[in-house]
Amino acid sequence: MSTRQVVSRLAIAAGLAFSGFAIAGLADAATVEADKAAGRNPHELRICASNVEAPFSAPDSSGFEDRIAVVLAQAMGRKPVFVRNDQPGIYLVRDQLDKNNCDVVMGVDVGDERVLASKPYYRTGYVLVTKADRNITTGDWEDQQIKDQTRFAVRFYSPAETMLKRIGRFEDNAAYMYSLVNFKSRRNQWIQVPGDRIVTEVASGEADVGIAFAPEVARYVKSSSTPLRITVITKDIDRPNDTPIPMHYDQAIGVRKNDPELLKEINAALDKARPQIEQILTQEGIPLLEPNT
Repeated sequence: MSTRQVVSRLAIAAGLAFSGFAIAGLADAATVEADKAAGRNPHELRICASNVEAPFSAPDSSGFEDRIAVVLAQAMGRKPVFVRNDQPGIYLVRDQLDKNNCDVVMGVDVGDERVLASKPYYRTGYVLVTKADRNITTGDWEDQQIKDQTRFAVRFYSPAETMLKRIGRFEDNAAYMYSLVNFKSRRNQWIQVPGDRIVTEVASGEADVGIAFAPEVARYVKSSSTPLRITVITKDIDRPNDTPIPMHYDQAIGVRKNDPELLKEINAALDKARPQIEQILTQEGIPLLEPNT
């Protein structure tokens, strides 16, 4: 390679590096201006969080989404600031994010129409939780191994309820399912079976099978003194004349719809923080799936 070619290559590289810094600088400037316009500190990342959503979030920030939010903020060069309340997580967008009390909601589904969603930072799915010594290994909720079971611990408002109806186990389990929430009515209030309760019901033998979204139960399965098995459900729920109910979901970070600059910054930070995020998810015991599976 001639001296001229070397100089030319270095000049091009320097030019690209300069343009990259310039673009990054413009992006940072745009985000700072957006922060100022929204009346927030550009050096902070205000994280919408619930005190009653373990294992996702907890008052002491021990939730796995809390830990990911801290890693994200650090990758953005910002200070993580948790804005907490005692409402269930389903209300965070409506009562916190939309009211400009905070700026990001962790763990929204890609495609959530309430927010602008980031690129996915992990993909997982619904799971079956069973005792390891039962040797229930199928990922098909319609398999005879599942149909033969008697008692199911499930989360309300989830695909699990549809599964039980399809295999003829919903009516048989109705009284048991409501016993898990002290027979409180779901009418005009949010009632939910905690993930740790589902796991303890299976571990104690009160339930034959637990069905939940993997992040809701993975931590408790991993820490159970009774050996348990967590099996990703592989079969979607078919619906006549409608799209199937999927069992696998991409998880993202949500921002307000008028906050595209912050979204760009988050997407860039996710690339930087991905190894740390994956380490947290692995420590949590969440089964991770490949994209588009």
